[in-house]
Amino acid sequence: MPISSDEDPNRSGDFIESLSSFSRLHRAQRWEGTFGEFLTEILPTNPSAMARSSHEYIWDMLRWHGRTAEPDAPEEARGRELFKRELYGIDEPLSRVADYFKAAAAGSDIGRRLLLLLGPPSGGKSTLAILLKRGLEEYSRTEEGAMYAIKGSPLRENPLNLVPASLRAEFRERYGVEINGELSPWARDIVEREHEGDFVKVPVERIFLSEASRIGIGTYAPHDPTTADIADLVGSVDLAKVAQIGDEGDPRAWSWSGAVYAASRGVLEMIEILKVKREFLYLLLTMTQEKNVKVSRFPLIYLDETILAHTNLAEFHKFLQEKENEALLDRMVIIKVPYSLSYKDESRIYHKLVSGAPAFRNVHLDPHVLNLASVFAILTRLVPPEREGLDLTKKLRLYADEAVEGVSESEAIKLRHEAPDEGMTGVSPRFVINAISNAITRGNTHSLTSMELLLALKDAIEHDARIDAKQKKAWIDHLVTARKDFYNRWVKEDVHRAMFASFEEEAQQLLEKYLDEVEASLDHREVTDPITGETRPADERFLRSVEEKIKVSDSGKLSFRQEVVRKAMVAFKQGEKFKLVSHARMREAIEQYLFEERRDVLRLVTSTARPDEDAKQKISVVQERLVSDYGYDEHSAKEALSYVTTLLAQE
Repeated sequence: MPISSDEDPNRSGDFIESLSSFSRLHRAQRWEGTFGEFLTEILPTNPSAMARSSHEYIWDMLRWHGRTAEPDAPEEARGRELFKRELYGIDEPLSRVADYFKAAAAGSDIGRRLLLLLGPPSGGKSTLAILLKRGLEEYSRTEEGAMYAIKGSPLRENPLNLVPASLRAEFRERYGVEINGELSPWARDIVEREHEGDFVKVPVERIFLSEASRIGIGTYAPHDPTTADIADLVGSVDLAKVAQIGDEGDPRAWSWSGAVYAASRGVLEMIEILKVKREFLYLLLTMTQEKNVKVSRFPLIYLDETILAHTNLAEFHKFLQEKENEALLDRMVIIKVPYSLSYKDESRIYHKLVSGAPAFRNVHLDPHVLNLASVFAILTRLVPPEREGLDLTKKLRLYADEAVEGVSESEAIKLRHEAPDEGMTGVSPRFVINAISNAITRGNTHSLTSMELLLALKDAIEHDARIDAKQKKAWIDHLVTARKDFYNRWVKEDVHRAMFASFEEEAQQLLEKYLDEVEASLDHREVTDPITGETRPADERFLRSVEEKIKVSDSGKLSFRQEVVRKAMVAFKQGEKFKLVSHARMREAIEQYLFEERRDVLRLVTSTARPDEDAKQKISVVQERLVSDYGYDEHSAKEALSYVTTLLAQE
């Protein structure tokens, strides 16, 4: 139960102090003055920062957020650090987004292209846009991200645009930066009417980007194309002001409320962009290409902003079918944002969604619920491999960076390139989370087990009217695969470890014995028995009994053993002990070996057919250990034991 402010007054006081500190800092960050004062007080501190384009500003923002990355991380990795807060398993698309801003900031022609994110629903496109916008808001409040504008300008235009064209060459020589922008009709009117042409007296202020205040961040969501008005983007004549001013061509009579003005010097998010009218697209693409927009009664209006658009596959395919759209496509940089293909990353997505949902806060999920749901989801997204000896299960494990016998890392990389559209279809995270929510609601319980999850997913598939019969069967088959090939192994390992308190110690001893025998085998020498002192050849039978647990073939045993010894030597040279965690496949082999040795004991302990008091005590100890050490609660621990009993009875 959360502690109230009455129970913990210090916590309330700390939060009030945080609010006060934020308020003081915000006030301290504000600056106002004339353009002349800006040139003497602000500009000399960092001239290049004052002349940044929107792309340069965003790229600097990404690098600023990337300061928390590893010191030796490459620049593209730093560029995607901001997105790693909430987006998992899509590092390649995120790197391409970072590359786009890096190239655009460098002044390449990519900066004249609209950035379009293409992907399935609930794949992370909107989240990426949200993170970018929030990142800009945060960065604009830092010293590095300080941004200044002509005070009162509806376009928040750069004060450097006030410098006349005839003086810009001199300005470049003096400060080393180029001025590319032009004053808006609004600003030109202010300079002439209020300051009699003396631009040095024009007021300047520091601004802070804010989506809520429509400062440097704009968002446009399409509605009915038949009623959509281009004025939503570029504004229109304000008739009430015309009545006051008397001139429709006066900049003061124009409504500067369009989304493109709100996004000036920052970013404009276009949601489902391909649903808008073609005239909207031409306006946006021309603005991206030329950095100008044309509206009635005014000359070209200079606008510097980044357009970040996103759309789904259905709309994109429809757009592709119309030949007249080829020119538009040529002026876009299209980045695919697929679903995650690593079940471990997918599980992190579910964990984030579950953690943020009030309905889940008091519900216990058994330790495999999210991983099991993730395995199912990834299976629906994969393209069956054509290579002999590979199936969807092995491919899924490879994509999760797990070792698979007979498949090298280079081959795993090739698999990804063989199916470039992989991850663009399949189950969405939203589908899975909805199924989990329904299971919890229907069950009226504070616990959700893996088996209950599978039943909930099966029910969701069978009752989804959008899915045809063939796809329903395929997805239900994937549920079976997820249970048999993954959950069965996970739950048996948990029960086995819970049964034997000395498992880790025993396993380490077994690993060391394996290493001794392998080294003797590779060196063609004999092993000295530690008890009798007698020498004997390496125990090939023991070695093979361990290796066969993870399907190491007789022909592949030599390379496997050499790999294990190499990793052990690396650990030794680094002054570390070679442990099970150092080699995932050896860990699996050792665990399976111990499990097989104790199979009969396990059957006895998990048997529910008239257990005696001793067996009951053993069952109780196992359940308690599952709860205390392995993330189960009482309900899920009982189910796990019951399920393992059933599995053993079938073997």
